Amino acid sequence: MVKQERAVRTRRAVLEAAAHVIGTRGYQAATMAEIIQRAGVTKGAVYFHFRSKDALARAVIREQTEPFVPPVSDSRLQDAIDFTHQVALALRSDPLLQAGTRIAVETTFSEEPLVPYQAWTDIITAMFGDARDKGELLPAVVPERAAEFFVAAYMGVQLFSRAATNRADLPERVTALWRHTLPGLASPGALSHLDPQGRSVRIAV
Repeated sequence: MVKQERAVRTRRAVLEAAAHVIGTRGYQAATMAEIIQRAGVTKGAVYFHFRSKDALARAVIREQTEPFVPPVSDSRLQDAIDFTHQVALALRSDPLLQAGTRIAVETTFSEEPLVPYQAWTDIITAMFGDARDKGELLPAVVPERAAEFFVAAYMGVQLFSRAATNRADLPERVTALWRHTLPGLASPGALSHLDPQGRSVRIAV
């Protein structure tokens, strides 16, 4: 049991170190030696959990969504709005999210892109599917396709915000994204009660 707990702590320390180094220096510039040094563990301990920088990057991508639990309320579209604002706020300080973004951008044009979008797309697809079942979506909207479009647009918005203000204005940009997207998604009855600014942002402010 003690060994298992130590292994879990070591793995987490390496992931956090990798996220910090990649988020700061970029995926291509980050080295395993620097990650090992920052984690404060042995080279053998790191390679026991992750065989390569590629494997470590894939673990960062897989685990970046774990802390985020989508809310559940009577309006699944509002839940989706709130969820994306929750992620927007976290993107300003969460190393795993920031590292995942850099990995996505830097490997997009490589032969084997490390794409972190699928987990986010699955989450939004599920919420859009529930919204359809509740009659919140327009009849022509296909949850899977709408989720892919929204995640792609969200990725672009947060990258634009990163370049413009280091993500300081990301919540406002996500609000604008929803304001422009909702009329093509939401049924008239649902649209009237949705808040593009998100309840999580109002609570945080």
